Amino acid sequence: MSALDQLYQQIILDHSKQRNGEGLQDAHGLPSADNHQYNPTCGDEINLRVTLTDESEPKVKEISWEGDGCSISMAAASVLSEMAPGMTTAELQSLVDDFREMLRSRGKIEPDEEVLGDAAAFAGVAKFVARVKCAMLGWVAAEEAAKEAAL
Repeated sequence: MSALDQLYQQIILDHSKQRNGEGLQDAHGLPSADNHQYNPTCGDEINLRVTLTDESEPKVKEISWEGDGCSISMAAASVLSEMAPGMTTAELQSLVDDFREMLRSRGKIEPDEEVLGDAAAFAGVAKFVARVKCAMLGWVAAEEAAKEAAL
């Protein structure tokens, strides 16, 4: 295993143990929406809330969540919760799209760490089709909740 692969593995392990954003937080009257996603293949499940600022161009104030699943799905939600605050909904959508493209590439696309940050650690997951849904679970929930919250 290369040093980079070991680093990526450690990032996933760290986020699965020390989960950012875990625990649904009250939106305190700010625009927000919840989304529930379930992976019937493995039983992973997440309830996620996106809370936006009330500015004219809303930004993600916070992503909070609660879930039950494998280390990949929980770590991916944690990474997103750490990365998303301060992004516009369009920037969040772009990040989700880049993450999805990397995961669907089956390992053919090298992650751009400048764009994906710690989410690049999930590049190895792309080689395991059954695990792609695990990694995408929280990201899909955030994508849907952000769209609803922005309405």
